[in-house]
Amino acid sequence: QVRLVESGGGSVPSGGSLTLSCTKSEYAGMYCMAWFRQVPGKEREAVAAIDSEGHTKYADSAKGRFTISQDAKKMNLFLNMTSLTPDDSGVYTCAGESTGLCVLILPQGNSPKLRSELYNHWGQGTQVTVSS
Repeated sequence: QVRLVESGGGSVPSGGSLTLSCTKSEYAGMYCMAWFRQVPGKEREAVAAIDSEGHTKYADSAKGRFTISQDAKKMNLFLNMTSLTPDDSGVYTCAGESTGLCVLILPQGNSPKLRSELYNHWGQGTQVTVSS
């Protein structure tokens, strides 16, 4: 079973930037990789996803500020976050989907889905705290 290990979390002031990383313990083909965020007392929410062809999908709150990417060997997933606000605080967890259900096939180009229930591999999470 592949393990996903996040790193890069920490505390930053409002307006700051942070880059999260997620490393696979071994090579495992994933149709999609994604970042999710959870705050105590609230449901886990999707932040961004990327499929194996590089198509990306962002939550409205992340558009224009966050960038999801992965390296050429698809062993590392990244989330570059800029213009951070206290609302971005939470535990960020990376997830992978290995069955293909995460890919929305569209005539204009595929898109990864942001539904957490589709993802079957999960990391432990890394804390991000943005101070006002």
